[in-house]
Amino acid sequence: MTIQLVIPDSVAQAMRLPARQRQQQLMLELALTLYAQGILSFGKARELANTDRLAFGRLLGERGIARHYSDDDLADDVSYACGE
Repeated sequence: MTIQLVIPDSVAQAMRLPARQRQQQLMLELALTLYAQGILSFGKARELANTDRLAFGRLLGERGIARHYSDDDLADDVSYACGE
């Protein structure tokens, strides 16, 4: 499924960004917001933002958005790393 968002021309023209950067910036902002609200996982938000793990993680830090990483996630990662 593909979702298309309609941004009114008046809003798009009011953005203080070059036209070629608008879609990319909107996708990035949407990804950061959805991740911050717990709606998307890190991987899916990064995919939406079309960026790599390191760059997306850096953006989260710059914006003061906490990583969603629980004790259970840590235990899973340790188990995986140990080959369990």
